Amino acid sequence: MMENTRRLENKAAVITGASRGIGRAIAQLFAKHGAYVVVHYHRSKSKAERVVHEIDEAGGRALAVQADVAQPEHVDRLLHTALDALGKIDIWANIAGADILTGSGAKLSDLDKLDRVIAVDLRGTILCCWRVAPVMRGAGGGVILNMSWDAVLQGMKGRNPEIFAAAKGGILGFTKCLARSYAPEVRVNELAPGWIETAFAHDAMPEAAYQAVLESTPMKRFGQPEDVAKAALYLASDEASFVTGQTIRINGGQVL
Repeated sequence: MMENTRRLENKAAVITGASRGIGRAIAQLFAKHGAYVVVHYHRSKSKAERVVHEIDEAGGRALAVQADVAQPEHVDRLLHTALDALGKIDIWANIAGADILTGSGAKLSDLDKLDRVIAVDLRGTILCCWRVAPVMRGAGGGVILNMSWDAVLQGMKGRNPEIFAAAKGGILGFTKCLARSYAPEVRVNELAPGWIETAFAHDAMPEAAYQAVLESTPMKRFGQPEDVAKAALYLASDEASFVTGQTIRINGGQVL
């Protein structure tokens, strides 16, 4: 059964990158709180359909939609498919991100990694925002959530962190500009997770590095996707009605 207190009752939400990890956790939590959720995916159709099934089984409502967010025509199709199915879009969360840490992505050259992260994370976020923000304003309001990284302003040594910082730093600045452009009708905020226990931490992170993160984190643990989802729920809800252009770090205090 669904909770009695549902903070997103009758809201329509699009979550990009919702077939796994943080996006999946956000889609599930939003649905639990009454939202009708579009579960976006790029290649992971079976995983997206599994998320939809889990939401349906829990009494929620969801729909899986495929799109490559780096392509304008795909973003347009995602937007219009969501509008046709939901009738409106109250919340749009840009969670999709390129994986350059595990699987085939980890084997790419530095230049290919850069191209992929810029295309999916930065360009994809910008394209989605440029498409949905005017629609939200025309409908009277809405909420946009973007995904950055907690170490953007502090920095981290290494080629992969350099690549992530280039894209996520762009998202940080873009989010602040978009918040000013579309206020007061549309609120635009940013999630900035730290070390979250997703595929990289589970499957590819050396044990010594894993333990080093635990030691350097005041809360002495990795975050879970659900930790980020709870922050997203707050920002998407009316409880954050006076919050825009802000970044919430979900990182156990490792970056302060």
